[in-house]
Amino acid sequence: MGVVNVTPDSFSDGGLWLDADAAIARGRRLVADGADLVDVGGESTRPGAQRVDEATELDRVVPVVRALAGDGIAVSVDTMRARVAEAAWQAGAALVNDVSGGRADPDMLRVVADVGAPFVVMHWRAHSAAMQEADHTRYGDVVADVRAELSRQVDSALAAGVRPDRLVVDPGLGFSKTGEQNWEVLEALGTFASLGHPLLVAASRKRFLGELLATGGELRPAVERDDASAAISVLAARAGAWAVRVHEVRASADGVRVVGRLRGSSGG
Repeated sequence: MGVVNVTPDSFSDGGLWLDADAAIARGRRLVADGADLVDVGGESTRPGAQRVDEATELDRVVPVVRALAGDGIAVSVDTMRARVAEAAWQAGAALVNDVSGGRADPDMLRVVADVGAPFVVMHWRAHSAAMQEADHTRYGDVVADVRAELSRQVDSALAAGVRPDRLVVDPGLGFSKTGEQNWEVLEALGTFASLGHPLLVAASRKRFLGELLATGGELRPAVERDDASAAISVLAARAGAWAVRVHEVRASADGVRVVGRLRGSSGG
């Protein structure tokens, strides 16, 4: 899953693809580099980000989704708003990727169920402006707690009428989690796969990788974290993930294909 942020303030590439034509070209480039799915978002969810209004998000997202889908590209829409999800679906999106897992907008689960869209349920506790506050990063056992909370979010989606075979789960790396907690979650990916739904892993360029790769106390810049992101893509594939969400596709796509080849050789 290749990322196209149609935003001015995303943490690693804000502003690069804000123009619709630039975003469309970026989506096409990601597919050429090996992306199976292009994830288009019009609202930054980096830590501390403030929300944009619905009209702005619609203006950013819908033209890009329509153009890429018109090319025959499989597109997901990264949104927490039901109206944006519905408009993107009508424009040709193939999946709704909601980082709140249906919790931010009370209409989201109904809309997804009504249109029959595949739906990513991500573990989520709070909006970006507050998600890294201490109250939201406190767990007894981060793996057990995240799994239990994610399971409840899945139950809510099912109760709203979303079909079980349309659900994807995401443990929400970087969302209401410290750097150390992210590593604990990554080490236990099989625990989340055991929920019985395809697993999406989204680690690309996130702060905890910048901390790991820091030199002299300085975080590695976001755009210089792609090699580490690709390493996680390989580990996620080995753990049985359905997809990895990345900003630069080629290395991750190559790594995933290596894992696929090894599985084919071993029968695993």
